[in-house]
Amino acid sequence: MASTRVPLSVLDLVPRSQGMTPATAIEESVALAREVDELGYHRFWMAEHHGSEAFMSSATSLLLGHVAHATDRIRLGSGGVMLPNHSPLMVAEYYGTLATIHGDRFDLGLGRAPGTDPMTAAALSRSSGHLPDFAAEVADLQRYLGEPQAGRRVRALPGEGTKVPLWMLGSSTGGAQVAAALGLPFSFASHFAPDQLDEALSLYRDRFRADAETAQVDRPTTMAGVNVLVAPTQEEADHLFTTAQLMAIRIRSGQPAPLDPPVESLAAVVPTELLPLADAHQSVKMVGTPDTVVDKLEAFVDAHDLDELIVTTYTFDPEMRRRSYRMLAEAWGTGMPADERVAVSA
Repeated sequence: MASTRVPLSVLDLVPRSQGMTPATAIEESVALAREVDELGYHRFWMAEHHGSEAFMSSATSLLLGHVAHATDRIRLGSGGVMLPNHSPLMVAEYYGTLATIHGDRFDLGLGRAPGTDPMTAAALSRSSGHLPDFAAEVADLQRYLGEPQAGRRVRALPGEGTKVPLWMLGSSTGGAQVAAALGLPFSFASHFAPDQLDEALSLYRDRFRADAETAQVDRPTTMAGVNVLVAPTQEEADHLFTTAQLMAIRIRSGQPAPLDPPVESLAAVVPTELLPLADAHQSVKMVGTPDTVVDKLEAFVDAHDLDELIVTTYTFDPEMRRRSYRMLAEAWGTGMPADERVAVSA
């Protein structure tokens, strides 16, 4: 029954289709946020990417402030901030400012990947991202957002005392180790890096420290990403999903471009040697009619004992993206009253 289903959240990268301006892409993501807010989705997260032709989500905190004005109740957050690209103090100031303006609606998901190519990462003056350094920066960030302490010389103002909840993100076991050691909830990027999902979740659960000074949850708390596309028929869903497959091929083969329109046959437009890239990194996908997708999502939750799902959808036409989220919301039951939804400790 719908009342037993885990909360369903949305991950958005502000995708831009061919022929679309960056401003229009941002407007479409704001429109999506407004709609999924009304549909009862739990969170709307935006992910930091730099130098991308396809994703306009480089200045994530600015986008989230824009989205906050357009929505009412949905939790907003980074999915995530690539912390080695930034000073922990500056991140605390940005997200502390958002929380000061809009209240307790924000999550701060943290990753250690560059979110871009090596040359752009260098231009961002990125730090190493090595696990010990990264874990120390996460702890620093949490302290900046925590309660004021006597004698502290460096302070996040505004930000101090807002206690913006932290999530650790990961696409390998590295993020799982940090999340476990610090006692933080963990979100795995299985929507684009599924290979180590089971290993990362197992490591996180085995090593989780509820007694860590930085702990924010009292038990291992997990979320995982899924590629989703819902349409009235399986045939239409498969057709629309070719946009996401072409996107994956472009990313993996170094051919950046805005999203392509769907095609009747990938084989007709993609060189044979590149076809395996279409699904190699999107094996965690649920594409089809509402009932089909819901059944697959429920099986995925059960198989990995998840507390929450975060889904992402790419279509050339933004209306088809919104339609997919509408159909999924109705089938999943996200529109039920808030007090009837499954609560998570984060």
